[in-house]
Amino acid sequence: MTTQAKTTDVVGEVLSKAPQATLMFWLVKICATTVGETGGDALSMTLKLGYLVATLIFLAFFVVTLAAQIRVKRYHPINYWLVVVATTTVGTTTSDFIDRTLHLGYVVSSAGLLALVIAVLIAWRLSAGRISADHITTRKDEVFYWLTILVSNTLGTALGDFSSETIPDLMGKIAHAPAGGWDAWGFELAAVVFAGLIAIVAVLHLLKWAPQAVLFWAAYVLTRPLGATLGDTLTKPHVQGGLDFGRFLATGVIAAAMVVLILLSPKLRRPASAAA
Repeated sequence: MTTQAKTTDVVGEVLSKAPQATLMFWLVKICATTVGETGGDALSMTLKLGYLVATLIFLAFFVVTLAAQIRVKRYHPINYWLVVVATTTVGTTTSDFIDRTLHLGYVVSSAGLLALVIAVLIAWRLSAGRISADHITTRKDEVFYWLTILVSNTLGTALGDFSSETIPDLMGKIAHAPAGGWDAWGFELAAVVFAGLIAIVAVLHLLKWAPQAVLFWAAYVLTRPLGATLGDTLTKPHVQGGLDFGRFLATGVIAAAMVVLILLSPKLRRPASAAA
């Protein structure tokens, strides 16, 4: 490789518009998905705007934040994480609209959204020749990156709701129910299941037993239902297994935690290559 080519590669990496996927990245991402769950429910349920109106509001928020993110030429933490939060909120209300307003059900919506995520990743691979994870250096990669995130966060919401309802039914068939029944533990059980799946992905990553890009996007999908179930655990009534915190209060507290984590992690304030 020529010196000029090496210089071009280094410059391209430094200009990556995504942070490095460190442990702190995933912690902040889980917080962002939890904010998306509680914030989405706050508008659609607490303010009684409905899923369609809330989806349109969050979709407008997503378009504005994405336009700002695409316009800048370098990675900026505020721009980046605002778009992530926007995808989680619009994903929450969109999934709820599909499941509860259109009455397609969690199985159909989850299967359809999973197929859509796979289709986007295949199109990305065929178009760009690779699927990027945290090195986003071209406009094409950036468009596919955010499209994948948007669809995967919508899928994650559907998976979280589906699992919190089906896992208690499954547990009722294989184990004696505790006081209050398994339904009261639906969100907690789902959170444990998704945390376990994420741990498996982490082990595969450490052992390098699977393509890293595939593991990155698998973790991205799985952290969304984990955040969704954690958000529901915080805000749902006690009779539904939740802690009955206010949705706006929970959203504010978790958003503040996101900001603190970003400020405490120098790597999250730099693009992937600079952090590495």
